[in-house]
Amino acid sequence: MTTDLQSPTTDDSTSDTARPRRITFRRIMIPAAAVITVVAVAAASFLAVDNHRIRAREQARESALQAACTYAPTLARYDAKDLDTYFAAVLAGATGSWKTEFDATSRDLREVLTQGQVVSTVGKVTCAIESADETSATAVAVINQTITSLGTKGAPAPGQLSVSMSLRKDAGRWLVSEVSTPTLSH
Repeated sequence: MTTDLQSPTTDDSTSDTARPRRITFRRIMIPAAAVITVVAVAAASFLAVDNHRIRAREQARESALQAACTYAPTLARYDAKDLDTYFAAVLAGATGSWKTEFDATSRDLREVLTQGQVVSTVGKVTCAIESADETSATAVAVINQTITSLGTKGAPAPGQLSVSMSLRKDAGRWLVSEVSTPTLSH
């Protein structure tokens, strides 16, 4: 004889009580997963932007260093017989107050260098960046040079020129906006 009576099984009673737990679990996990995803995307975006900013600053620093190391010998290499080339090169890399100042004093400088028959050659140049960001930098350079002139009786005289430069990025190009020479020794 078979009875049609069914007694509640463990599975049926468990599934009735488990269903609300599963729904509650889903209601909690789906928003939590969404929040975690949003936080992860925000963190990745922040790190990418920060990394880009760091790379941009380092690239700017490197470009400014190159510009300073290229410009430093330009300042110290001249020949009284060809000062037009010297003045043009210095002004080509200058901007702001340095360009104005150098241009204003070039006439007097031309007279002194010509009368003294001064020739300056450049040896080793050491450059460093003191500070830099994407649009401005401060650099120092130490330039070994040899000078011959009437004052040295035509004999080469070794010397060293220390230069501090402020650079500014102008139209994608680093230009020198200020120059100071705290020490000059020959």
